Amino acid sequence: MNTPFDGPTVSIPAGRAVLEGALQIPQKPCGIVVFSHGSGSGRNSPRNRYVAQALREAGLATLLLDLLTPEEDRDYAVRFDIGLLTDRLADAVRFVRRRPTTRSLPVGLFGASTGAASALRVAAAMPLDTNAVVSRGGRPDLTGDEALARVRSPTLLIVGARDHGVIGLNQAAFGHLLCEKRIVVVPRATHLFEEPGTLEEVARLASDWFVRHLAGEASSAEGVGAERNARR
Repeated sequence: MNTPFDGPTVSIPAGRAVLEGALQIPQKPCGIVVFSHGSGSGRNSPRNRYVAQALREAGLATLLLDLLTPEEDRDYAVRFDIGLLTDRLADAVRFVRRRPTTRSLPVGLFGASTGAASALRVAAAMPLDTNAVVSRGGRPDLTGDEALARVRSPTLLIVGARDHGVIGLNQAAFGHLLCEKRIVVVPRATHLFEEPGTLEEVARLASDWFVRHLAGEASSAEGVGAERNARR
């Protein structure tokens, strides 16, 4: 397992607010994944912390953060303000792009529930700053059809087979994506992926997707070099 070499707590300016985040960077990271949590969730989400740990073990830095302040999170309507969540997530992406320890890393976005919509909107608005997107039990339909069509980052939609209703919403959004894309329906899983083995499958799928798209070119170059050396 890789160990972090950067402090876990960071403060991220976001307009008039300051967001609290947990930044962890393994040795020689191949990219960084910024998490966009769903309504009523944040950096302490046990499910996203589990996925983040798996990503770090795969060689990816992670930034878990609270997109809303404690006061804002008490307002149910604000939890579904996709525009506000998008602005906050964009500020977090700019933060990692400016920070010396992360500014050279390709950026992936991991969105859960309503956080998937903000992740896809940021990917549509900041194509040069986002390299891959993963949605877990997300609501990509809340992104808007026009924004979905502008997404250029390779996008993976993961949805539970027993997450009735949300499957159809993911399939509809999938049809509007024009980028490299994949949709995976996890057997037995409900919306929160609480069933045995289902969250582990999410972590595996997300790790594979991010490593492929954030470190794919470097891995390919290393593979070619190793193959040439083997032939000598």
